[in-house]
Amino acid sequence: MEEKPAIGLGSLVSSLRVVYKSGRTKDLSWRRSQLKGLIRLLTEKEEEIFDALHDDLGKHRTESFRDEVGVLVKSIKHTLQNLEKWAAPEKAPTPLVSFPATALVLPEPLGVVLIFSCWNLPIGLALEPLSGALAAGNAVVLKPSELAPSTAALLAANIPRYLDAEAVKVVLGAAEVGQELMEHRWDKVLFTGGARVGRIIMTKAAKHLTPVALELGSKCPCIVDWLDSKRDSQVAVNRIIGAKWSTCAGQACIAIDYILVEEQFAPILIELLKSTLERLITKPEDMARILNERQFNRLSGLLEDHKVSRSIVHGGDVDPKILSIEPTILLNPPLDSDVMTKEIFGPLLPIITVKKIEESIEFVSSRPKPLAIYAFTTSEALKQRIVRETSSGSVTFNDAIVQYGLESIPFGGVGQSGFGQYHGKYSFEMFSHKKAVFRRSFLVEFMFRYPPWSDDSKLGMLRHVFRYDYVSLFLALLGLRR
Repeated sequence: MEEKPAIGLGSLVSSLRVVYKSGRTKDLSWRRSQLKGLIRLLTEKEEEIFDALHDDLGKHRTESFRDEVGVLVKSIKHTLQNLEKWAAPEKAPTPLVSFPATALVLPEPLGVVLIFSCWNLPIGLALEPLSGALAAGNAVVLKPSELAPSTAALLAANIPRYLDAEAVKVVLGAAEVGQELMEHRWDKVLFTGGARVGRIIMTKAAKHLTPVALELGSKCPCIVDWLDSKRDSQVAVNRIIGAKWSTCAGQACIAIDYILVEEQFAPILIELLKSTLERLITKPEDMARILNERQFNRLSGLLEDHKVSRSIVHGGDVDPKILSIEPTILLNPPLDSDVMTKEIFGPLLPIITVKKIEESIEFVSSRPKPLAIYAFTTSEALKQRIVRETSSGSVTFNDAIVQYGLESIPFGGVGQSGFGQYHGKYSFEMFSHKKAVFRRSFLVEFMFRYPPWSDDSKLGMLRHVFRYDYVSLFLALLGLRR
């Protein structure tokens, strides 16, 4: 894989600034053409995308369509349909004292932006933010993850064919290329990945006061309340399995990291998980593989802790030859073990029991704020308490991960799980600046706003203005009231 573009990175950034300053990326017709180009890329190269994702992660084509291609096409079409409305100036109210005047909030592109995508959803987490940056009218550099080399190569080969090759650049390479990119000034940087690298990105961005959005991982909890209906319990388990093992084998920032459940319900839940896993994941291709040997060793190392291995109630088999780890369920592993203090990012699912399900709220709120909280319950009181007493990027009741595919709500973290939100209109806004535009006539002038401050009459008039008490102001101007 080519490590750097043919020209130096400094020249690359400079060339993008020239393109942006030409004004062509601000034109709505250009923005629409780029979004349509992304849709053509995703549809015409669908089979090649499936092949690349299988090469990098062992994903089945159906999983790839569900989690990356299909959801992306849907999202970009939504952006196309709403772009003109999002880009239009918004009227803002003005006080009567400024009459005649108008105020607008005008979305404008930030300029030249840099997007770092990650390896677990290497198409979705590259092109979703890219679509927002283009919709907002920016010139863009996309740095795909070198850990998904087939997908990165596909993006580098095809983005210049489907998009404006002068305004959208793909830079390939390892960590040192990313660090070199951060030596340059950008108008915004979006990084998706781990907290360690996120700190490096922020440190380097501070040199140029570059605004940064970080989409980081976390330990996303899933609260499972007692469900009286057998059907509801089965549906809940289907959705838990889908959100843990069916999405890149749990290698996803919004995958369920651990479950909280009442002691009395835990045996029933575990048996239901086991029997359903046997039906849903029947062959290796039903689940993506572990990314690489390093990630495999990290995950298998979590199970080597004898206190953790004793908690295994299902699975636990590993195969280093094919980088496969069986769906594994652990019951009450030590809370101070790595499996409970670090993000798992793999097919291991700890289950932690509590006496009463309400205790799960304190368990979650006493830990770093997660990217997502999931809860399966029919109790409206419990739902309200979870929303009110916890903080997270999102809360989803009676399902999991599906919130990622909604364009109508923002996606992003809070606290240690990141900051900045995108998807749908929020992607457009992430890469836009809302510029205030205020226009006023020369017709009316009030001298009480200027010195000399010879008496308190001007102070009194200013008090009326700031209270919007225009009747008293009018009387004061006539000399009928101070």
